[in-house]
Amino acid sequence: MRLDKYLKVSRLIKRRTIANEACDAGRVAVNGKVVKASYDVKIDDVIEITFGNKTVKAKVLSLAESTRKEDAKEMFEIVS
Repeated sequence: MRLDKYLKVSRLIKRRTIANEACDAGRVAVNGKVVKASYDVKIDDVIEITFGNKTVKAKVLSLAESTRKEDAKEMFEIVS
């Protein structure tokens, strides 16, 4: 699954266009490497998103083409 779509489906970022812009600006890294929106996300990848001076790290637990809002939290685990 594409990184921008995963960020939207998992609700880490609300809109796919915003996720795409964050990737283009170099604010999203997977496993320590800055990647583009087209990066193919796999289970156990660690996604690091920088929002201003705050950084969020999330480990991918599952992939789904679509999900309900309540189930989106089960797609990732916040890592400190």
